[in-house]
Amino acid sequence: MTHESLSRRERQIMDIVYRRGEATAAQIRAAMPDPPSYSAIRALLRILVDKAHLQHREDGPRYVYSPTLPRQKARARALSQLVDTFFEGSALKAASALLGSSRKLSQDELDELSAQIDAARQRGQ
Repeated sequence: MTHESLSRRERQIMDIVYRRGEATAAQIRAAMPDPPSYSAIRALLRILVDKAHLQHREDGPRYVYSPTLPRQKARARALSQLVDTFFEGSALKAASALLGSSRKLSQDELDELSAQIDAARQRGQ
């Protein structure tokens, strides 16, 4: 199973399919902002199947697409690849980059992050 990086349109499609659970090409196209042609959607869906991000089943004359991985597992895999690629495999460097970025965390988010760090310490990580 290959999990190559995704283009902007491929990410849009994946987001739609994850939100819906499953979707046809027509449903995906209807949910996209400024959608490409129907044939372009079909080509993108074939690519996502080839990349093993989506699978499909037949429902009469159409295919219904669904993710191959639960969103949480796909998120964890993508984050791991991101940390490996841009932060030399260091979770500390990745977390530091997030904390130092222009995206400000709310007090609730900081409290949750602190609680997760405490829980990781308890587990001996």
